[in-house]
Amino acid sequence: QVQLVESGGGLVQPGGSLRLSCAASKSTLDNYNIGWFRQAPGREREGVSCIVSSDGSGWYLNSVKGRFTISRDDAHNTVNLQMENLTPEDTGIYYCAAGDPPPRGHLLYGACYYYDDKKYTYWGQGTQVTVSS
Repeated sequence: QVQLVESGGGLVQPGGSLRLSCAASKSTLDNYNIGWFRQAPGREREGVSCIVSSDGSGWYLNSVKGRFTISRDDAHNTVNLQMENLTPEDTGIYYCAAGDPPPRGHLLYGACYYYDDKKYTYWGQGTQVTVSS
């Protein structure tokens, strides 16, 4: 019954900005960590960012640190990914996903699974982001 609905993808020029949104129920946002992943043609899917349900802290792929910001908007029941100063290397299909937080005793307890898409149970449909001049 967990549903994730993405929006905000599109075509932008290098240096431009996009905001991706992942809509979910309040219950989902309260109980699951949310991750953003992307996949370029011919490449493996990689984790971009994730947010911790308990305190809202975010984690980022090194190549997007300082450019992307993940946040939760309780007024609209969304998790947003604000992307700034986009480059062609950011091109790909972007997915949001929901998964259980790392349990007590796990190395990532209190954080989120930023590196492993297999830790996420529920997935959105994906939205295309293309960065090109």
